[in-house]
Amino acid sequence: MAAPSEGDAASLLPDLPGGPLQAYRARASFCWKELALFLEGEDMLRLKKSIFSALEDDPLFARSRGHELSLEKHRELTFLRCKRFFGCTLVRVEDMVRNPLSMLTLITCLGTYDWSLAQKFLLHLLVFGFTIYKSGSERHLEYLPKILNMEIFGCFALTEVSHGSNAKAIRTTAHYDPATEEFILHSPDFEAAKFWVGNMGKTATHAVVFAQLYTPGGRCHGLHSFLVQIRNPKTLLPMPGVMVGDIGKKLGLNGIDNGFAMFHKVRIPRRALLNQTGDVTPEGTYVTPFKDAKQRFGASLNNLSIGRAFIVAMSVVNLKLAVSIALRFSATRRQFGPTDEEEVPVLEYQTQRWRLLPYLAAVYALDHFSKWLFLNLAEFQQGLMGTDCSTRQAELGHEIHALVSGSKPLASWTAQRGIQECREACGGHGYLAVNRLGDLRNENDPNCTYEGDNNVLLQQTSGYLLGLLELRLQGGARLESPLGTVDFLEAYPDILDQRFSCPSVTGCLESSVPLAAYEWLVCYLLRESVQKVNEEKRAGSSDFEARNNSQVYRCRSLALTFLELTVVRRFHEYVHQPSVPPPLRAVLQRLGALYALWSLNQHTALLYRGGYFSGEQAGKMIENAILDLCAQLKDDAVALVDVIAPPDFILDSPIGRADGELYKNLWTAVLEESQVLERASWWAEFSASKTHVESLKSRL
Repeated sequence: MAAPSEGDAASLLPDLPGGPLQAYRARASFCWKELALFLEGEDMLRLKKSIFSALEDDPLFARSRGHELSLEKHRELTFLRCKRFFGCTLVRVEDMVRNPLSMLTLITCLGTYDWSLAQKFLLHLLVFGFTIYKSGSERHLEYLPKILNMEIFGCFALTEVSHGSNAKAIRTTAHYDPATEEFILHSPDFEAAKFWVGNMGKTATHAVVFAQLYTPGGRCHGLHSFLVQIRNPKTLLPMPGVMVGDIGKKLGLNGIDNGFAMFHKVRIPRRALLNQTGDVTPEGTYVTPFKDAKQRFGASLNNLSIGRAFIVAMSVVNLKLAVSIALRFSATRRQFGPTDEEEVPVLEYQTQRWRLLPYLAAVYALDHFSKWLFLNLAEFQQGLMGTDCSTRQAELGHEIHALVSGSKPLASWTAQRGIQECREACGGHGYLAVNRLGDLRNENDPNCTYEGDNNVLLQQTSGYLLGLLELRLQGGARLESPLGTVDFLEAYPDILDQRFSCPSVTGCLESSVPLAAYEWLVCYLLRESVQKVNEEKRAGSSDFEARNNSQVYRCRSLALTFLELTVVRRFHEYVHQPSVPPPLRAVLQRLGALYALWSLNQHTALLYRGGYFSGEQAGKMIENAILDLCAQLKDDAVALVDVIAPPDFILDSPIGRADGELYKNLWTAVLEESQVLERASWWAEFSASKTHVESLKSRL
């Protein structure tokens, strides 16, 4: 990428304020602005700047301190902010089509400010709107302008009280009545109520509702989606036969009005069926372009892959914010020292570096992987809309489904652990709500369960790998895929014969070493998983029982290590490409090696058990290499945070501000929060009551 002019760099990336962090910034081995421009590109940096500026300049988005909004006011404010942002023209639909990363950037920027706002925007525009565009036909296009101008507001109603992951068992029904050319939508009981549906609680006027489609004669054709009006757009009162409401306060994300809905024999027109995967003629005959019911079912839920890809990016953003706060804090918080008169920043301590810097490396590696995955998913979606029926398109769909299913658990769990580590690394100050780490923890937590429980999703990834190996063993098919993520398995038997052979710690400081170890580990776990499944079947277990009894320690671990390998490989190839500017190459390669070794080190027991490691030196080398890389990256840590941290208004954490004035910023925040000059409102009543009690005691 060509270097930008000084004017471009100054306007896109203004200088950071001076202060206590300058000591670390001066020791950095690279220019943070150059790295930001290389990683993001001028277009995306300009878009980020315009989004952040629009939020900061608008009074509606002002941060409030010193009081909490009621649940009702929180919902209202989030909706008003969403509506205001829809009035902006920062990203047009044609921009999203031309460059899908602009949509990813828009959503993650909004989430960096507030995930309730980002998710409300995402659910309406992409999950609801794109589902109608992609799953419907020409008769549904009239709704798109209404979606874009918020004349109607939407939600995606799949999950029910008693069924979430098992979508095939959804119990809402849609019976077709040819006499009136209508579907009769019905919830048989509360267990079939649509539940946890974002935007449904207070604001949605329309919903994409998934139901079992029945044609005359009682034949069920499986799950299909319908566009259903649930409220009057002018009054927001429920439509006849629809019971709809808010499920109440959650552990986080309370600006989003998650809701429930039940349908009592609600009649909707035949054209309400989103008919891309299946349709019903006026007479009641079911027609579909799919010969295989499984393929049709997969196509009808394809939008879930988009949601999961966004969750990967959302998790990375949460970790990015937490790491930024914790490392800026660690560079300015001084405790102890070589003498009683000298205190050093806690970042100088080996333990603090070991706790935090691997998560900084994870941010860089996962962020790159998230964008790569999103771009390939966008390509796949464009192929679907262009009716690409090639073999490659089908194989790409399987591969992306496996990657998305495994990367959501990897990213959300990494963020979950990382945010907690960052909270603890900031000591008591990290527990103050004003410093945002608690909110990040609570708002990341649902990423582990919605759009598919993480442990259930991992079965999709392991199933893909087991299926590939089975095809190879049965018919000699090559082990390869459109994106190349499984191509290394072509050497499956040879890889299993390999052993760790790095001669020194210095040799481990390169991501090619853990990359080779990861290839062996995936092959080993693949072999172990296949053997376990076959053992179960030979013992008389059904296919269901065999897979169920092979998850823990085998298939689950296989899926996670495969995704870790894929992330490591993608970042390794990225930072070793010739286009990386020489001043940036060393720090990027250290980040890649640290993430790879740190992730691999969590599987040391497996590496020894399978025979890849032998003797105590192998494990010690990996540990020493991790510590060496943390030491090498210590002086670059603050500059690396400057690359990923948003402006102070967006980051919204006194201990994480760019000036590093830790105690001054904390004091200001505490004054705003505590209202120290006011007596507690309950004190007068308590004092009176206490005096009365004491007088009674004196009489006894």
